[in-house]
Amino acid sequence: MAGRSLLLIGGSGFFGKSFLDVFRRGQLAQWSIDRVVVVARGASTLRRDHPALVGTGVTLLDADVARGEELPTADVVLHAAASTDARRYAADPDAERANILAAAENYARLAERLHRSSRIVFASSGAVYGPQPADLPEVAEDFVPGEASELAADKATYAEAKRLSEARIAALGTAGIPTAIARCFAFVGHHLPRDQHFAIGNFLADGLAGRPIEVKARKAVYRSYMHADDLVRWLMTLADAADREAPVYNVGSDEALTMGEIAQVVARRFGVPADVPPVSDPAIDRYVPSIARARAELGLNLSFDLASAIDDVATRIEAERG
Repeated sequence: MAGRSLLLIGGSGFFGKSFLDVFRRGQLAQWSIDRVVVVARGASTLRRDHPALVGTGVTLLDADVARGEELPTADVVLHAAASTDARRYAADPDAERANILAAAENYARLAERLHRSSRIVFASSGAVYGPQPADLPEVAEDFVPGEASELAADKATYAEAKRLSEARIAALGTAGIPTAIARCFAFVGHHLPRDQHFAIGNFLADGLAGRPIEVKARKAVYRSYMHADDLVRWLMTLADAADREAPVYNVGSDEALTMGEIAQVVARRFGVPADVPPVSDPAIDRYVPSIARARAELGLNLSFDLASAIDDVATRIEAERG
């Protein structure tokens, strides 16, 4: 197959950096990707902050997909233009909602003109399901979302924006452009921020610093984490599966563990204590996907369990630090 191009919209964040990392290691060759274009408002900062990711075949384009009139053509397009920083949603949820919707609406308008020959994947979120019932171990793609009012205001705003954006991007399918929707859950990887609201990122930061891994939740919190390399592989497979029906697939791990168990996995890797308080709140907080559809229809699987994912990430960071 001749060389193909990949366009990463919103490609300066965790998803984009994970794709560039996999590309740098030659692991997009199975999809014949030999050119990657990153479009983001701060795309050029990657060359300064992550020069190892910006090698041969990578082009950086500073642009705002919510307002631009042009985009490069590409064989495969990943739309991942949305902030994942919870602090921004808490500070001004309405502005973040407007940004997400504008990025989806303007991209869809441009795609109808510029990407009719592309295969498009929209990175949505498991947040669209609303609160996961305490007695539902895994949430599947056909789950009927809960009431937005059951979520905190900032999370409800984000969920609504993602739902509306899904609908707008899915409409590209009916226009004849192969499209797929990826409902993404939680991830761990080399480029996950270790100073934001991501629990696993904070655990890694503590472990790398030799500090105890501290769990603050007093209720049972269940999470599952997909390794960034699996994330990239799954999204590329979704691009192959894109069609006019705009199929929807959960993307994540179904290895559900309590936050205390997750802390203990990280603590064992670094040889530090885990400070896990007893559960005193009867509430149960779950955010775990069913990935049965992706397994059955696309033959996808997980290359890493949590322990091997943590070890891989830690080993890479330690090697960089010397």
